[in-house]
Amino acid sequence: MTWAEPGPPASYSWEATDEGVATRFGLTVGQIVRFDLNTSPAPPALLGEMLAAGTFETSLSEYPPGDYRRLVEAAAERYGVGTDEVVPGAGADEILDMAAKAFLRAGERAVVPVPTYAMYRVVTEQRGGVVVPVPRLGPDEGFALDLPAMREAARDAALVWLCNPNNPTGAEEPEGAIEALLDTIKADAAAEGRDPAAVVVDEAYAEFTGRSLIGIRSSYPNLVVVRTASKAYALAGLRVGFAIAAPASLARVALYRPPGSIGTISETVVTRALREPAAMLANVARVAAERPRLLAAFETAGWRPYPSVACFVLVDLGSAARASFVAGQLLRRGIVPRTFSAGHPAERCLRLTVRAPQENERLIEAIAQIAPEAARVTAHLDPDPATTRLASEAAQPVPKEPA
Repeated sequence: MTWAEPGPPASYSWEATDEGVATRFGLTVGQIVRFDLNTSPAPPALLGEMLAAGTFETSLSEYPPGDYRRLVEAAAERYGVGTDEVVPGAGADEILDMAAKAFLRAGERAVVPVPTYAMYRVVTEQRGGVVVPVPRLGPDEGFALDLPAMREAARDAALVWLCNPNNPTGAEEPEGAIEALLDTIKADAAAEGRDPAAVVVDEAYAEFTGRSLIGIRSSYPNLVVVRTASKAYALAGLRVGFAIAAPASLARVALYRPPGSIGTISETVVTRALREPAAMLANVARVAAERPRLLAAFETAGWRPYPSVACFVLVDLGSAARASFVAGQLLRRGIVPRTFSAGHPAERCLRLTVRAPQENERLIEAIAQIAPEAARVTAHLDPDPATTRLASEAAQPVPKEPA
């Protein structure tokens, strides 16, 4: 008898570093601007104040509190839930991993509407689950969920992954769409005498819209909402995220929370940031003010930016070859876009973060220089593999920025 090793699951792959991009294109690290990570240009001022003071909840020679009580209390207050409805983790990515462990057994199915954040496939396959991709509707329909197809796929699934607003499209689901899906999942399960699939909704970008499903958690025991301090709170480097759900569902997720995964500095700073949201609100206002400038620049260049409610914009260049060409030209100027690999639903696109005004102006000036030559690039030009790789190529199963 012989044994065949199973193929490896999708795995995490880090984006090119500032040093790597600078070396490849003969630039200094100081010239590199990350338009590929959906992060903010600077952390809130409170971070510097707290680091200078050096006063944290516990000594840095000790482990952080095992229950993260103050962090949980601050999150519960911010999100309007009970402390028994919040579980913290080291960024939203650790929460996604915990959810996969809680709701998915080897061989079970997980529904993933595509395109979306690739970590859902990673944690599903690392758990031994089977990914069931469901294509989203087209750009003219706002990349919305195909609700009938999602309902059918969820019938024999243990888990459904959703991202709202969605990454990389920047679109928000129509009002009531996810609630309608939850209702059909519940109704089908009841009619067939089985438990409904767990539905995990990643709301990493919810602060940019003000909409959330947290308020309906008690009506849907199978619903888990994921939030993060990485995006609107501008604290991606501290790695703090949260699972929010009704207590019974949350208890299943909490079983897989590793001890001490959130450092003491992260816990203390994010606790204060949640209780003092002025900097977050200012960051959201910055994005809202700057995003139209980028949209207008893309349109002036003859490109098609898709409507976005998030801190980034997905731009259709018309062909994968043109997208690769523009990415290469931006990289040579120290501007790092997010690209997508051949076969990805967004292979003709670049995704670009809304950054600080002066950084956005640098991008706008570069676009004006690149656009005339890009217009002459034909759809038959082969993309440059090196450029694609260094532009943080986003093959669907491989995420490039933590959440």
